[in-house]
Amino acid sequence: MPNFLAALAPRRIVIFRALQLGDMLCAVPALRALRAACPQAHIALVGLPWSRDFVARFPMLIDECIVFPGARGFPEQAEDERALPEFLDAMRSRRFDLAIQLHGSGGVANTLVDSFRARALAGFTQPGETPPPGCHLPWPDALPEPQRYLALLHALGVRSATLRDDTLWFPLHDADHAAHAELVQRHGLDPARLVLVHPGAQLPSRRWPAERFAAVADSLAFEGWQIAVTGTSAERDLTAAVVGAMTQSAQHLAGETTLGALAALVASARLVVCNDTGLSHVAAAMRTPSLVIASGSDTRRWAPLDRARHRVVADWPACRPCAFHTCPYGHPCALNVTVEQVATLAHAHLQSPFADLPAPGRRSVEPPAIRSPRSCR
Repeated sequence: MPNFLAALAPRRIVIFRALQLGDMLCAVPALRALRAACPQAHIALVGLPWSRDFVARFPMLIDECIVFPGARGFPEQAEDERALPEFLDAMRSRRFDLAIQLHGSGGVANTLVDSFRARALAGFTQPGETPPPGCHLPWPDALPEPQRYLALLHALGVRSATLRDDTLWFPLHDADHAAHAELVQRHGLDPARLVLVHPGAQLPSRRWPAERFAAVADSLAFEGWQIAVTGTSAERDLTAAVVGAMTQSAQHLAGETTLGALAALVASARLVVCNDTGLSHVAAAMRTPSLVIASGSDTRRWAPLDRARHRVVADWPACRPCAFHTCPYGHPCALNVTVEQVATLAHAHLQSPFADLPAPGRRSVEPPAIRSPRSCR
């Protein structure tokens, strides 16, 4: 197979992936492989506004964040195209050597990336689609999410050892550790017996009922585990519903943490109980055991790859996988998962060999070896 990257020798690379936290973490293995293959290239990410924080956390992988202003066909933000012409003019003026469509299966994403007018293009194609010229891979529908993007890097000619590393990674900074220490002290948290319960998810169709999270949390608290309910500030009504439905005490931490402090808290906890959402991928990146109640989503694509450390509970009615914001069918995929199922698995997981991990604060979440990039700004 021709080595597309070697022949192109790109010095200015732009990646389009305008998605949320979990999606971005699943792309980290591919970003790691790309950096190893192109250590001297300037790599820019076109992403959602929050991606500035992602790029700041991964400066060893990405050199620059370019905020995508939105367009029709990209529902992760307002589909407002008023700023799109100016954005495309700016992208074209950059004269990128390579534009990589790492957003999804093709279609409108390919059309958008083609309009950047880079010297070469790479990405995925949907069945029946004629992609722009470049290196395009048929969408590998059967692969888990991190492995899809590694497959594209393989098609581009990457052959380094990083291509075989599909583990997620979330580096912690000194400020994250300091915020975590303050959080532990302020709320009297005991990492040795701490279980995080995270009931939120971006889409209502992906959420297991709050009262069921509360019942599982009560079951664990009754056995002596300390419960902390986590979420964003926007999820406080949901997290408050969980805490309010509990009969045992719990720490209510929604809106109390930065993303980095929350990741550090995950790293120190004994177990995470959550929906199939971004925190599931944070738990995978921190190597913290988790129990994921997966409602609606395609578990082949999104389930953590380590199925021993991370247990997934799912029911499969005929309507799944689901593309709805809110389920129109009575939400059977969520309601068919019982409190008893989840509580039994949670108790068993806390007694598994993964319960004997290194003491909190010393868990190994070190980055893979990556040659330090030399920027071409």
